[in-house]
Amino acid sequence: MNIETLKIFCLVVDTGSISQAAKLSYVSQPAVSKQINQLETYYHALLFNRSDGRLTLTESGKVLYPFAKVMVADFNRSKAAVSDNLRGFHDSLKVGASLTIGEYLLPGMLGDFKTEYHNVNVSLMVENTPQVIDALLDDVIDLALVEGIVQTDKLIVEEFAEDELVFIHSPKHPWKDRESITINELTSEQMLWREPTSGTRLIIENFLQELSVLDKIQSYMDLGSTQAIKSAVEAGLGISIVSKLTVARELEQGTLFETKVKDVDFKRNLWLVKKKQRFRKNSVDMFESFIKGKLIH
Repeated sequence: MNIETLKIFCLVVDTGSISQAAKLSYVSQPAVSKQINQLETYYHALLFNRSDGRLTLTESGKVLYPFAKVMVADFNRSKAAVSDNLRGFHDSLKVGASLTIGEYLLPGMLGDFKTEYHNVNVSLMVENTPQVIDALLDDVIDLALVEGIVQTDKLIVEEFAEDELVFIHSPKHPWKDRESITINELTSEQMLWREPTSGTRLIIENFLQELSVLDKIQSYMDLGSTQAIKSAVEAGLGISIVSKLTVARELEQGTLFETKVKDVDFKRNLWLVKKKQRFRKNSVDMFESFIKGKLIH
């Protein structure tokens, strides 16, 4: 038995198909079947039930699978560590971030981190929260920083910062000279939203649901990015609720205005998410300590 055999086993489980595993591994189906048979011989156990052209794990297969995933992941990390060392890096760090964090908060912080730890090879992936979490589970990234809610016992989830959500409108809006509005005044406005999978949107909807106004608000338009929302609000197409991180410059320049809502404090936590692992990269611990030292809760 070797690591390639375990990789093939995991791939068959993940895809549910010998043919698909063969295609992704660039080998023949008989070659995949042979490796599975060798693994079953090694463990003296049947690992798959084969019926009606479908593969399902036996109880022995279910026992082996999590161990195989860990062994394959550890092997891949060992290759990456040796490769980094040969290229002159002490370690590598692959960070995944949801859109608001990745576009507005992290770039400057990663620059500062790289200056302090110049021998760490850093890369950043920016996607929405579900895609970032999937990448973490699949070992594509080492840790994730997201604004969306993460509900799984497979990961360690910790608060690393707090973010304020603000109501924004154009400089020509009637609210521009008001110190605050009531929550019910939102129901007469046209709301511009991020896409339904946006972590920020889900949190805002939960806030408004708790305040019993979500169903009364006129949902005017869904837009695929915060930049699109800012442009639409500035053009007077409606109002929106966004992270203050994303509009700090526009508020300072006066191209967008913020109005407070009386007796309502919209704040949300930002989350650091990582896997439960036996061997954690030094760079992950260094970066975690770095950002916690930079940000005040």
